[in-house]
Amino acid sequence: MRPRPAPRTAPAPVLLVIAHGSRDPRHAATVAELCARVRWLRPGLRVEAAFLDFNAPRVPGVLAGLAAEGAREVVALPLLLTRAFHAKADIPAVLREATARHPGLTVRRAGVLGPSPLLTAALERRLYEAGLDPADRASTGVVLASAGSTDPEASAVIAAITREWRHTGWCAVRPAFASASLPRTEDAVRALRAEGVRRVAVAPYVIAPGRLPDRIAAGAREAGADVLAGVLGPSPELARLLLQRYDDAARLRAEPALTA
Repeated sequence: MRPRPAPRTAPAPVLLVIAHGSRDPRHAATVAELCARVRWLRPGLRVEAAFLDFNAPRVPGVLAGLAAEGAREVVALPLLLTRAFHAKADIPAVLREATARHPGLTVRRAGVLGPSPLLTAALERRLYEAGLDPADRASTGVVLASAGSTDPEASAVIAAITREWRHTGWCAVRPAFASASLPRTEDAVRALRAEGVRRVAVAPYVIAPGRLPDRIAAGAREAGADVLAGVLGPSPELARLLLQRYDDAARLRAEPALTA
């Protein structure tokens, strides 16, 4: 009696990383590096990047290409640290419009990246790479500098991260914002100095270089911060977090699928 052939397993959903896009070429280059690291961590997983604005390829074009190739399922992962307007409105609208054009293509939305202990680990990696000695942690105040948002949910997340990070050994942790909210980076640095904090470090809570991260860096330099970390970029922790969010969406089906 011949053995029955093993059942065919469905291919893993494609991971579609959706970034906002920027006129700054460093933004798209960073997204490409991050996707390359994810592919290295998960050989065989198809990882594509798409942008909402400024850069190519755009989300509708990538989904059209995947549908034409016969892809059946996609996990769309917003390359965003908080749930603000882009996560709540822009991306869902783009995905609904695009998938309506392609019968048979199912798109599942993964959650945004933050908050996560992996992001905190990436922030600390960047601080130490910028020259901060781990032994100086207890005498260092950190400014957690994010892009900023008018969405109160996003601001509340930054406040919560700041409170939690403060209890991991830093002498102080303060939030700052490059836009939309106050204080600015330079004001937060000066406030820590006024309180007698011996050493002040600025940790940009942003993924890729661009106009707002440059504003954070300029504020840190203007106020005389001792350490200015780099953006999160294609850090190992961020790549692992992308795969974690992908696995959650692909396995648990936490959010309803978008189908034509």
